[in-house]
Amino acid sequence: MVDRPNKPAALASTPGLPPQPQVNISHDNSRVSAVLPTGESVDVLLFGATVISWKDRAGNEKLWLSDAAKLDGSKAVRGGIPLVFPVFGTAPDHAATSSLPQHGFARNSKWEFLGKSSSESSPSTSPSDASVKLDFGLSSATLDEKSKSLWPFTFSAIYSVTLTTEGLSTGIVVTNDGQEPFEFQTLLHTYLRIKDITKIEVTGLEDSEYIDKVDGAKTKSQSGAVTITGETDRVYTPAKGPSSPVIVSEGGSEIFSVLRDNLKEIVVWNPWTEKAAGMGDFEPKDGFKNMICIEAGSVRGWTALEPGDVFNGAQTISY
Repeated sequence: MVDRPNKPAALASTPGLPPQPQVNISHDNSRVSAVLPTGESVDVLLFGATVISWKDRAGNEKLWLSDAAKLDGSKAVRGGIPLVFPVFGTAPDHAATSSLPQHGFARNSKWEFLGKSSSESSPSTSPSDASVKLDFGLSSATLDEKSKSLWPFTFSAIYSVTLTTEGLSTGIVVTNDGQEPFEFQTLLHTYLRIKDITKIEVTGLEDSEYIDKVDGAKTKSQSGAVTITGETDRVYTPAKGPSSPVIVSEGGSEIFSVLRDNLKEIVVWNPWTEKAAGMGDFEPKDGFKNMICIEAGSVRGWTALEPGDVFNGAQTISY
């Protein structure tokens, strides 16, 4: 679909043509929003290409965003879906990324909006078939000088956010445009909005090995469903393949399904009481009761990209 800014008004009301997905860029060029004809919506901040809102057709918010989240580009956003690249956490023992800030520079960089593509409704299809994809770009050419000096590799990344009537997909494509190989980690740090953390069960990780970062990074095995009863920070390597979803249920009812595509791990995170209290941008302080992070990524070990090689990784969240 090609955008024409001076499109004749008559075309906007062509008889028999159903409503189409609408995409808008804010006046200050800081965010992009999309709305489907059926009412589903998504908002993406160009700072970090961070998804900060995703609503169903009834207007129910599906992502948790801190009341104190900085949306002015002064720091990474607390909540939504921050994009982690090229390092997960910090890696003091990995020379190429040891000087980078926590979770890398992608979530702290200004991304470029590359454009939209949409599957339009036609007189013969239902509005429920409509979808819209928003593409964002970041590369070594557009990085700030500090990030470039800390990670001097030549790369390009395209991050795509696709809104459908059934869910939200986010995916990253990383290309090594340089003459030397590099290694990276990436993760989609998704904060899902829930009503009561004590009623949450996460299934699909049974019999999976995980690293328990709250207990000295010990390697453990998951038996049964995951429940949250205190600070939780675990890196799971799912025993089931990527075609098997991770399911979040609340009070016995399934509320989210997360499917991975070429992302090997799932991080489950909730800060609980003390950790939330210690984070200045986490508000309200009892907000941990209303969120759970289910984060698809490749973060155990490193993904190597040779010159000219391309990496694709994505998740699809449905409800």
